[in-house]
Amino acid sequence: MIDSDRFRRAFGLALELHGEQNRKGSDVPYMGHLLGVTSIVIDDGGSEEEVLAALLHDGPEDAGGEKTLARIDEEFGGQVAEIVYHLSDTFEEPKPAWKERKENYLSELELMPDAAIGRKVLRVSLADKLHNVRSILLDRHQAGEAIWERFNGGKEGSIWYFESLRDIYEKKLGRPLWSRSFALLFRG
Repeated sequence: MIDSDRFRRAFGLALELHGEQNRKGSDVPYMGHLLGVTSIVIDDGGSEEEVLAALLHDGPEDAGGEKTLARIDEEFGGQVAEIVYHLSDTFEEPKPAWKERKENYLSELELMPDAAIGRKVLRVSLADKLHNVRSILLDRHQAGEAIWERFNGGKEGSIWYFESLRDIYEKKLGRPLWSRSFALLFRG
């Protein structure tokens, strides 16, 4: 069961932080991504903290850094803030190079303990990346191979990143759904 007041407040904060943003290279409102990730976490049986973290996972990285993370901690508690913290690849401005950020994120996931917080972080991370893959699949029908121009890593870097993520999720979570979605993205 999810406390509807907490969810409403988290949705309001997500809207405040991302309501004017679109997904990279498209006219799709960014809130669609946050709601998509949240839906996957709910469908997978995520806890209230995981659901709230899914809704807020990009806030600190994209809108306010550590100040936004502190606000999440204050308004939604330490566990939500800790999950969000582990889902952020940097708070630095300007951001470090793409490859460095992705290598650090992969390393963080690889070292995530099997304890409860680690599984929560991995569940929300998987939902985030799974939604990204689904979005790429949808956009690829219209944009074709030009889709890869939207990404800092290009096609080669993106494939490396998603393959690395797939390996971590399979090792730590054993999620075949990820593998099927990944295969659809990169075949052909």
